[in-house]
Amino acid sequence: MNVMEDGPSLIWGVTCAILLIASLAARRLPLGQLAKMILAWVAIFAALFAIFSFRFEFQAIWERVKADFSGVAGQNVSSEAITLLRQDDGHYWLQVMVNGNPVRFMIDSGATTTAVNANTAAATGVEVDSSGYPIILDTANGRVAAKRGSIKTLEIGPHRILDHHVVVSENFGETNVLGMNFLDSLQSWKVEGNVMTLQPS
Repeated sequence: MNVMEDGPSLIWGVTCAILLIASLAARRLPLGQLAKMILAWVAIFAALFAIFSFRFEFQAIWERVKADFSGVAGQNVSSEAITLLRQDDGHYWLQVMVNGNPVRFMIDSGATTTAVNANTAAATGVEVDSSGYPIILDTANGRVAAKRGSIKTLEIGPHRILDHHVVVSENFGETNVLGMNFLDSLQSWKVEGNVMTLQPS
């Protein structure tokens, strides 16, 4: 706590407490009732003072909660690079804009091609080639049939990838995966410790 910054606030709080006690005493209330009211107001002042003193910590917590709900937790995007923190499930997650729609992807260097589940593809306008035979993919959940598709614009902050090739299937569950064709479109990428750094072209 910075005494110089919080000093005026402390003086103000003490002054308010003294004025409150004086006001209650002037009402000539029974001693027991007066003591309860004083304790209640002291508790209120203490709570307000604690909130003010730790306002920056509360703000940081709030920002983390918002990041978790919005899907950008552990993600930092700048004009130079994108850094991702390994999440509790052991994976790296990246929220990107698919044709102008926010979509959360897991990055998987073991996947050859970016994979989009059918619901996400329909909701974001992914162009799916329904002609011809489906392609058969080997996944962690076994072999699945998928169709080829294309994302017209895939954006992460100021970075943009055009006509990104994907595979689309109803058998991918609710997970979307950025594969090696996404990583190969970057200038470079690396993992150091629990941080993945993506360097767009």
